[in-house]
Amino acid sequence: MRLILLGAPGAGKGTVAKLLTAMDGSVQISTGDILRAAVKAGTELGKQAEAAMKAGELVSDDLIMGIMKERLQEADCKNGYLLDGFPRTIPQAEALKVLLADISDKLDGAVNLNVPRDVILDRLTTRRTCTDCGAIYNVKSNPPKVEGKCDKCGGPVVQRDDETEEAISNRLDVFNKQTAPLVGFYEKEGLLLDINATSSDAVVEAIKAHLAK
Repeated sequence: MRLILLGAPGAGKGTVAKLLTAMDGSVQISTGDILRAAVKAGTELGKQAEAAMKAGELVSDDLIMGIMKERLQEADCKNGYLLDGFPRTIPQAEALKVLLADISDKLDGAVNLNVPRDVILDRLTTRRTCTDCGAIYNVKSNPPKVEGKCDKCGGPVVQRDDETEEAISNRLDVFNKQTAPLVGFYEKEGLLLDINATSSDAVVEAIKAHLAK
């Protein structure tokens, strides 16, 4: 499968991606992942990206698209890929369309994980993260066995600064302004699959049914 996962912070893109990649060996790709991989590999584009990040600058769309082109042609993408959190803007979506045509590839769909704002706020404000190993907990549904202490490594489990109610509201406002227009873009392209994403398992079943058509 070759899919884009769209959705607000807290919509469950990461969870859904893990369930989907387990089905057919597809790989999950995010902008952060490909930038880190390119920098680590020391490619020419990776060196340019590293210089921009060290200077505190945003990595340009042209540079991101160049690195994305390299990534999508790697061997592990032959079984398929899930683009998680990319593209973020209409110009990136248009550039991705050109890129895929250039490498003779195409998308199977763009999945919009639709979750009500109040559900997202509840999910993220109750999330807690281990500062040492990154394990994720939820104070309501999956709390650590010992409050404030990671079950896996014993590290401190805390609420991230960007997961307070105020911070999350700001992130959702930015998403709605910059990224939500992609739903309309992919709807016009005939690629949009809009799914109620309150249940991750239901999302996977809906995607499987879509791909089977």
